[in-house]
Amino acid sequence: MELNDRSMNETRGQLAIDVYQTEDQVIIKAPIAGVSPADLDISINEESITIKGERKRNFEINNDSYLVQECHWGEFSRIYQLPTPIVPERSTAILAKDGILTVNMPKDVSSKTKILTVQAG
Repeated sequence: MELNDRSMNETRGQLAIDVYQTEDQVIIKAPIAGVSPADLDISINEESITIKGERKRNFEINNDSYLVQECHWGEFSRIYQLPTPIVPERSTAILAKDGILTVNMPKDVSSKTKILTVQAG
């Protein structure tokens, strides 16, 4: 399979993520080493999160010179449907020095189901 600059630029990678929850938050962790915070775009609403970015290649290598090419260079994205409503306004995103993106999203406690006790009238 021959790779050229055009095919590399047309392929968008999918970001790998881990998602877990605590009693009051939904947390996403994603390894995105080599990506600057300025090259990330995170959109979030009560039901989903979209993470887009670009890992820029700061070196030139002829595609014929590669022996193995497993790293994705270029644009990547991921859309994830959240398991429970969250509060977008209170959500935070931090890109650590080790290249791990952490997004903390507080759960929307106002949307929890309330169990009613039926009283005799």
